[in-house]
Amino acid sequence: MAMNHLSFLRPLLCQSLVRHVRCPLATTTRVPILLPNTTHYPAACARLYATKKAKAKAKGQSAKMNINSALVEDIINLGEVKEDMTAVVNALKDDFTRNLSIRTSPGALDHIVVTTQDGKFPLNQLGQISMKSPQFIMVNMSGFPEATAAAARALRESSMNLNPEVDGTIIKVAIPKVTREHRENLSKVAKQLSNKAKDSLRKVRSNAVTEVKKAKEGHSEDIIRLIEKQIQQMADNIAADIDKQLAAKTKELLG
Repeated sequence: MAMNHLSFLRPLLCQSLVRHVRCPLATTTRVPILLPNTTHYPAACARLYATKKAKAKAKGQSAKMNINSALVEDIINLGEVKEDMTAVVNALKDDFTRNLSIRTSPGALDHIVVTTQDGKFPLNQLGQISMKSPQFIMVNMSGFPEATAAAARALRESSMNLNPEVDGTIIKVAIPKVTREHRENLSKVAKQLSNKAKDSLRKVRSNAVTEVKKAKEGHSEDIIRLIEKQIQQMADNIAADIDKQLAAKTKELLG
């Protein structure tokens, strides 16, 4: 009787096993449940999304690098463009040092440029500069006596408010007291010089963009736009440096 009972149950057990084997996920898969009015996803989904997003970003960066290295040099030399832009801000720094100094020391006259028949030279290459007192500087031009008049003229025409006196090959320079008005005038000159530097920077950028546009026919518009954006970014960085130099010089002049 027991054997008959087991024989009766065997088909039912086999059917249950078959259903279990055919549908293994029915008892193992868990469906994520979202609470009402929430946007929180399971951690696994978040990790998957983040991974795909990171890969896409990396792919885009890689593509951009490939474009830069493979095609940019055929269109324009960005290294030369950067050098030209950097030269603009370096020239501004030189102008600030040469023309907008209020220091009462021999070094304050070093960068004054003297125009002679043989060219332009810094004053300290033509004469020996020495400070006799805090308010008096002497320039000995015995090494190049023929440049004495030109040196005195350069001192007089500088923005340092100097009135040099010539005694043979000796130039006597009285250092005037720096007034508030003089400081403010120098700060205005600094602003003018920085604006001039920005004009030069815009010219460099415009010339570079024009050169890129000439190659438009042989390259895709996306590549041309990318290079133009790079040129603009370089110009923006230099313009920010010009503003920084102006702010520092203005602070130095006005105290």
